Amino acid sequence: MTDHPIIVGLTGGIATGKSTVARFFQDLGVVVLDADRIAREIVAPGQPALREIVDLFGDAVLTDDGSLDRPALGQRIFSDPEARRQLEAITHPRIARTMWQRATDAVADGHPYVLYDAALLVETGSHRLMDSLIVVDCPEDTQLQRLLDRDDLTEEDARARIDSQMPLADKRAVADYIIDNGGALKHTEEQVHTLKATLDAAVQQRGTTARET
Repeated sequence: MTDHPIIVGLTGGIATGKSTVARFFQDLGVVVLDADRIAREIVAPGQPALREIVDLFGDAVLTDDGSLDRPALGQRIFSDPEARRQLEAITHPRIARTMWQRATDAVADGHPYVLYDAALLVETGSHRLMDSLIVVDCPEDTQLQRLLDRDDLTEEDARARIDSQMPLADKRAVADYIIDNGGALKHTEEQVHTLKATLDAAVQQRGTTARET
């Protein structure tokens, strides 16, 4: 076993089924760290990040109970790149530190690696920091239909959301592993089982090589 955490990135596009794949991995005992969940935790009431956000943007980004008003904050930074950069300077380092600490704790508990589930790994370049990268993929027409069914959108709005993201082809191009989630869930689950075995073997081989050097 290595003395530092092995972190496998998990990403995809909107409505490709990334959360489903994460759940399948969790069912197999893999520790999955959710970037969205960590992001919410670090801005909870009483956390230093929330105080810094309020200092920067004012009380208008708080709800009546003192929690972060995400829609209000989103409106504030939507058309202001500098405000977005300032927000990211507050949140991103804390997210990274929390993720790394939890990955380290998982390794100490005997887990050979963790999955880091994050939507924007490739867009931010963070995939380069991962030991490997899994991209969850599906055909665009499947992606569109899932989005229509899930979010009750018009087709125009759904297409606009898909088009606003990095093309899946660009993510596939930098992936070490691709999960095709365009068919039956059983097929997706089988791919996860196969990939877990591959990851387990790769990590074991890495540990063997490290001990021999």
